[in-house]
Amino acid sequence: MMIKKGKRLAILLTLVLCSIGSSMACTGLLVGKKASVDGSVMISYAADSHGLYGELYRWPTAVWAKGSMLEIREWDTNKPLGKIPQVERTYSVIGNMNEYQVAITESTFGGRHELVDTTGIMDYGSLIYVALQRSKTAREAIQVMTNLVAEFGYYSSGESFSIADKNEAWIMEMIGKGVGNKGAVWVAIRIPDDCISAHANQSRIQNIPFDDKENCLYSKDVISFARDKGYFKGKDKDFSFAKAYCPYDFGGLRACEARVWSFFRKYDKAMDQYTDFIKGDVTKDPMPLYIKPDRKLSVHDVQNAMRDHYEGTDLDMTKDAGAGAYKVPYRWRPMNFKIDGETYFNERAIATQQTGFVIVPQMRNWLPDQIGGVLWFAVDDADMAVFTPLYCSIIDSPECYRVGNGDMMTFSWTSAFWIHNWVANMAYHKYSFMIEDIRKVQAELENSYQKMLPAIDKAAYELYEKDPEEAVTFLTWFSTSNADVATARWKKLGEYLIVKYIDGNVKKEENGHFKQNEYGLSTYPDFPGYDETYYRSIVKSAGDRLKVKE
Repeated sequence: MMIKKGKRLAILLTLVLCSIGSSMACTGLLVGKKASVDGSVMISYAADSHGLYGELYRWPTAVWAKGSMLEIREWDTNKPLGKIPQVERTYSVIGNMNEYQVAITESTFGGRHELVDTTGIMDYGSLIYVALQRSKTAREAIQVMTNLVAEFGYYSSGESFSIADKNEAWIMEMIGKGVGNKGAVWVAIRIPDDCISAHANQSRIQNIPFDDKENCLYSKDVISFARDKGYFKGKDKDFSFAKAYCPYDFGGLRACEARVWSFFRKYDKAMDQYTDFIKGDVTKDPMPLYIKPDRKLSVHDVQNAMRDHYEGTDLDMTKDAGAGAYKVPYRWRPMNFKIDGETYFNERAIATQQTGFVIVPQMRNWLPDQIGGVLWFAVDDADMAVFTPLYCSIIDSPECYRVGNGDMMTFSWTSAFWIHNWVANMAYHKYSFMIEDIRKVQAELENSYQKMLPAIDKAAYELYEKDPEEAVTFLTWFSTSNADVATARWKKLGEYLIVKYIDGNVKKEENGHFKQNEYGLSTYPDFPGYDETYYRSIVKSAGDRLKVKE
């Protein structure tokens, strides 16, 4: 999406990046293999868009006839952009992970509007899914992506990509050169194995270690192009990709870098030194691209990090008046508003209501690729989603995630996206109560997967040694049936919530059942009302109008 100069702050504050037909305002976290508890590489991604339907994309492995062409359509709009030659063989892809444990995700930073090339063929989404079908490693994916834009042009605005495999994780940032200059300028930096990183709609790569050929890749003109355009005038050693191609402003810090900070500070308390920076002070030193965490992260830690609303910070979204009577950590769009001529905004946290799907790809190098790659997949708001494990080698999709099972205009009772939206939209209106019930079922399901997976890995490995195809069949059965069972369980949760909390009341429970009187009827419910803070706000607003008179 093109971002006109002078309007980027307003766009970020209103998060137009999340609107229908535009690039998605997303968050991505990265964990090196020595920073994880089990040695796996992990990344994450929340596909945040008001118009994106949460479903599981799948491409089977294929062999193509010589001369075959691949039509490229813009990922956000389905607009035809052109055709490129197809390769002889493509690999199978489930969601954002392929059969070789390569995973790619993104977040859009926009950057300088004049660098968008409307004549290019490769948009950011097509780059991801074409590269997944053609790459066996993260480094190969970087080469595929950069070669494609060099040959066919880059259609999108500035983008940060997480690119990972079973051994390493990279962040690559890319931006076009404008109409008449085919290709893109880009830089890719490997995240050290013992570190974690993140990006959230703001370019984050500062100085480039040009001499570190093993851990840094870049386009040859990444500096010279910036000089020619007048974006940079200093010495090469002082060059910053972010400052040249996506300079910080208030919105880029408060709505974007703040999400990175909230993740980092969970694993490094020294990150509080950047509080003024993420609150919008562009004169402060920027945060590092990656940090060494004070403890190792599990896949569950990464999943929970995607549920963040700035809890435990002074940006906590449950603390201001916008949270209402039930401490709701969500704010409906638009993100900014005016009072008495002054413009204000609501926080933009990692977890947000308009997510299509959220994933945590986990890559494990001690297992065969068919077993080692697990795509933890969930739909809708990450806070109230359930991450179910899908092995990267599966040859079918669960019915609950299947393309065609409902859409944004068609409700389906077997669609995980619609079931989770149904539950979440109930919870938004009584969050502090319902989230307790939701957390119980969420933990019940996700904890069961963590306990179950070692046995599934072992069984699959034993099958693999005898017949790899049988192992894939087994993993497909487990992944698909497990996801459908989880969706059915979530539907039961929704039925329970509407019965328990009907009309603002709360039914009494005993031994896991709603209490009944001696004649078999429901006992009278509790009337919880509101907390004192909310009652005080009512009194302040209404004055004596609601006061009981003697």
